[in-house]
This record gives sequence, C-alpha cells and structure tokens, in this order.
Amino acid sequence: MLAFISARQAGLDDPLRLRRAESTRRVLSLELNKDRDVERIHGTGVNTLDIEPVEGRYMLSGGSDGVIVLYDLENFSRKPCYTCKAICSVGRSHPDVHKFSVETVQWYPRDTGMFTSSSFDKTLKIWDTNTLQPADVFNFEGTVYSHHMSPVATKHCLIAVGTKSPEVQLCDLKSGSCSQILQGHRQEVLAVTWSPRYEYVLATASADSRVKLWDVRRASGCLITLDQYNGEKSKASSEADDRMRLWNGSSGENTLVNYGKVCNESRKGLKFTISTGCDPEFAFVPYGSTIAVYTIYSGELITMLRGHYSTVDCCVFQPNFQELYSGSKDCNILAWVPALREPMPDEDAEKQHLNPAFEDGWSSSDDEG
Repeated sequence: MLAFISARQAGLDDPLRLRRAESTRRVLSLELNKDRDVERIHGTGVNTLDIEPVEGRYMLSGGSDGVIVLYDLENFSRKPCYTCKAICSVGRSHPDVHKFSVETVQWYPRDTGMFTSSSFDKTLKIWDTNTLQPADVFNFEGTVYSHHMSPVATKHCLIAVGTKSPEVQLCDLKSGSCSQILQGHRQEVLAVTWSPRYEYVLATASADSRVKLWDVRRASGCLITLDQYNGEKSKASSEADDRMRLWNGSSGENTLVNYGKVCNESRKGLKFTISTGCDPEFAFVPYGSTIAVYTIYSGELITMLRGHYSTVDCCVFQPNFQELYSGSKDCNILAWVPALREPMPDEDAEKQHLNPAFEDGWSSSDDEG
C-alpha cells in the first residue's frame, strides 16, 4: 500500500488504481462486526435487502411476515459499539401492509423519497417514504416473485416485474399502468434485472431454465437466450445442477468458469450480490447458513462468512465503505466490515523504544509542583 501511495504522490500512478487496491484489500478482510448490531424488528425470516445508492446510508428490509423496515446505518453516537436503528416500519398493524411474504424491496434510484416492494400477495407497491403510504399499487393475477427498476435509466420509468405468468410485465411509473408485456418464456418468471449500463436492456430468468436478454424498445423484444451448453446438447446429461454461471453478454455463451457447487435448498430464489470498485470483483452468495465469497472471473472460493444461525436468504454490498449486510431465516441482519489494519511490528517497537529526548517536553502544573 505504501508503494501505491508513494507512486500517487509522485504522480506516477492513477488514483483509481490506489482506490481499487484499497477496496480489494478491504473486501478480502471482511469479518463479522461484533460491535455493530442491526436492530431486530422482523419476527420471521428476512428475504430481501436494499441500500439506497444516493448516500449509501439508508437500508430497506422485507420479511416473510410482509413487514418492511427502514434502517439508518449512520453511527451518530461515534462510539465503537452501536446499533443501526430502525427509523420506521410498515408493520402488521399498518393498513397497507403486504398480506404475504415480501420478496423484493428497492429504493428509487434517484432519491430516497420513494421505494418499492413486491409480495406473494400479487401486488407491487410504490411507497412515499415521508408519509409511509402507498403512492400507487399494481395488482397482478399471480404471485409476484421479483421486480426491478433500472439504476441508470433517464428516458423511461419502467419497473420490470416477474410473476407466476410466463410473460414479463413492464409497469410505467408515469402512467401508473402496465405498459408492455414481453413474451418468450414458457413458465413463471422468477427474477428480473435491468442492465447496470444500458437503460433499455433487461435480463430475466424463468422456471423454464432459460435466461433471456431483452431490448424493450424492439417489437420482438428478446435479444438472446443464454446458451447453457454453448451449442453442444450432448453435454446436457453430464451437466450438474446447483451451479452458478458467468455468461458472455454479447454472445450468450457460458464462459465455463467453475465455481463448484452452489447450493440452494430454498424453494425461492436467493439474492446474491457483487462488489464494485475492486480488482478482481467478488460475488457474495448465500450458501446455507454462510455466505460464500468468490472471485467472479476465476471462480475461486475466497472464504465463507459464518455468523448466522439459519439459512441466509439475501445479502447487499455497500460500495462506499466495502461493507456487506446479510439477512437470514434466523430473523437477524448482520453487518460484515473490513478488519482493522494491524499495526506494523516496527511501529510498535518504535513506540516502545522512543528516545526520551523526542517525548513531549511539556509538563503539567501538578508535575512542576
């Protein structure tokens, strides 16, 4: 690290390189923070988490009991030990609480004045954060598994929604109606995610074992279906289940990176997350009661984060400080933070053998007396 700093001071290195090196070091040293608690509000499992991208300060959680909680992650006390408090919640007594399990929560990407939630009760709700009242409600014929707003869109306000129907539904925040349907899947749509780079590109995953990429401006819609076997159907019988795959988004090919077995014993989708600003980047994947940390491009298993007492269902990465938060069926949300740097041995020795001539020469009036 000193070499990076020296090179930066001399103008020989890009500041981005220094930032990436430190971000990577911090991720590689993640550990359970025993001094930071997240207030326990959920009485059942925590299904979904989201940290707003504007300040990285407020976090949403959604539970199996339909409850939504809003947390402030800021340490106002400035003490080493503190609790991230729940600011407010949509509890069971709230008139607009979801009737069944909340599967996805997401902040509006532009500001913290609005957030969204979807549930097994067949609804997608748009919430006003200040009043904690629904500004709009979208109703569907079947269970809602997933929804997502584009983090980069400037020309549309579409929310992609995956339901028990094989059709991907696009809800327009401006009109308050379902403006478009994408057809191509054969079974229920379990997950939807907009591209972090292109505002009109959407990825969807279905129970038909297919992942599709769409350009929502096109009449035909579907750009490509990801090819699990890269055209070699003979490999189908030997391919194992319980796998995570890395895809080439341009060609739709499976890059064949081997992450080993990635187990999902839950009947629902697990919410994994990836780092940003690191080199290499990392994937944080719920694995039973632990979280597996992989390097994305090599598939290497770096470590297993242990601390939950039951199945981990979701995790979210906080890129400002390279922190991780995870939710579990044990009703807890845990904070994983970079370990503090250990002082160098030479530094300790220097302090112990400091020449008295270099010590502070000032003395108190008591000493002088």
